[in-house]
Amino acid sequence: MGPVNGFAEKELLGHVQALRSFARRFHSSPSDIDDLVQETLTKALANAEKFQRGSQLRSWLFTIMRNSFCTKFGLSKREHVGLADDAALLVSVPAVQEWKIRGREFEMALADLSEDHRNAIEFIFIDCMSYEDAASRCGCALGTMKSRVNRARMQLWTAINSD
Repeated sequence: MGPVNGFAEKELLGHVQALRSFARRFHSSPSDIDDLVQETLTKALANAEKFQRGSQLRSWLFTIMRNSFCTKFGLSKREHVGLADDAALLVSVPAVQEWKIRGREFEMALADLSEDHRNAIEFIFIDCMSYEDAASRCGCALGTMKSRVNRARMQLWTAINSD
């Protein structure tokens, strides 16, 4: 195969497997991966004159792929499939009353926990402490803290879902 402006087609095809691997960062579907690789190769061939000999072909192809994905992703976020202008006004808004009730149920269930279990939940999930820091603060072993959190979560789950 002959050279295509700045690179040989054989060079380009030598990077297909690397492009497929890189495309997995953007898509999980094999067909989407194939589409992205094909689009990248098509754009590379269409813009071969812009490739500067001596630079890294793989990096150039990865840049094309990343930019292609970002462009499509940005456009897809702006698309409103299947909604007419008036239909957007008919979309229902969830009621906040249920969340207020659930919040009160959670507060009551949290208050019913033993002090050790309540502290474990508050330190880990509210104060965002590590298990190690929470265990140190409570003066207990790491395994004990993990056990307290697990038991407290189970008690909260049972209390909130016992309707």
